Amino acid sequence: MEEQQDFIMFSQHVTSLMPQEERLEVPGRSIRLTIGIPKETARLENRIPLVPDAVNLLVKAGHRVLVEKGAGTASHYPDNEFSEAGAEMVYESASVFQCDVIIKVAPPTADEIEMMRGKQVLLSSLNLAGLTETHFRQLAAKKITALAYEYLKDRDGNFPVIRAMSEIAGTTSILIAAEYLSHPEYGFGLMFGGLSGISPTEVVILGAGTVGEYAARAAMSMGALVKVFDSSVYRLRRLQNNLGTRIYTSVLQPKVIAEALRSAVVAIGAVRSQAGLSPVCVTEEMVQQMKPGAIVIDVSIDQGGCFETSVLTNHKNPVFQKYGVTHYCVPNIPSRVPRTASLALSNLLAPIMIKVGEEGGINNILRSDSGVRNSVYLFNGISTNRYISEYFHLPHKDLELLITAFH
Repeated sequence: MEEQQDFIMFSQHVTSLMPQEERLEVPGRSIRLTIGIPKETARLENRIPLVPDAVNLLVKAGHRVLVEKGAGTASHYPDNEFSEAGAEMVYESASVFQCDVIIKVAPPTADEIEMMRGKQVLLSSLNLAGLTETHFRQLAAKKITALAYEYLKDRDGNFPVIRAMSEIAGTTSILIAAEYLSHPEYGFGLMFGGLSGISPTEVVILGAGTVGEYAARAAMSMGALVKVFDSSVYRLRRLQNNLGTRIYTSVLQPKVIAEALRSAVVAIGAVRSQAGLSPVCVTEEMVQQMKPGAIVIDVSIDQGGCFETSVLTNHKNPVFQKYGVTHYCVPNIPSRVPRTASLALSNLLAPIMIKVGEEGGINNILRSDSGVRNSVYLFNGISTNRYISEYFHLPHKDLELLITAFH
């Protein structure tokens, strides 16, 4: 027994004399970011990507947030609310565009890109229809890492920003229809919904996606009779399940659509295309046969519209009449309710920025978070989105390889 103890003590002594692995304290990965929020200059854009409460969270996390004076005015967030939240208010756009991370709603203009110092992170919407090859080459020259809201994914593989804006657009489209339906000139003073002894408002919705679903929810909650059309039986079945009730549904057949439109007083166009323009589902002849004072809300107008009679309008002059039918064809409907839309955006973007800081920068997030990685279309100035590369004739590289190679 004593021999065994002596052997153990000898072994421990020998071990203590051997070279030992040096133990160093591992520093925290978190970093402090400088985040810039410029004032939106796009004509139809009233939203802001981060509201004061979100700014306060970022400041408390140790980040520095610069907000351009007047950036929140259009969404009804005055400057003092941002300054009280800990933001630094700046008077010149150039100061904001020097930050590590720039967060916008609309894509940056050529002048705004020119103000960037380079090698920064840009978060914004993409709005491909309004962009050119020059736009991407400008960003590439500045070696910008750019992320698009439209491509952000959550853990379930959904697109949370698109869904949130679609929910807002669907609900708001019905509120807009109700507003114009009761207008003495445009809708002849009709009330949206239904009353005892009076036939309910008939609403035709083209498209059974998120916009169509939330338009249907809003219309039904006000007592309207809703009919939904879509090219996919699967989407129609999913809509029925999500609503939890049976409603009138049909595939997109011209004769059936024309018949439904003749008795409807509200028509919502919510047909989307994965690429290119939305298909025209309602011909000019169908619109001619609609009731005088009927309201058309073409939510698909940013893809060309699904009514043949649709013509692009804006928030200042939103409607026009054709064949006695009032048309509302404003793109970016969420910007009509900018405070709500800004809150929805902020709720999705703020956690991402906090996580970027905690993980030690955007590159670490791209390695660990596939949903954020999916939103990247430029990495250090190199195009990583195959569709954008092919459409705008840009050299394409695989993002996974770039992240691995980049230090």
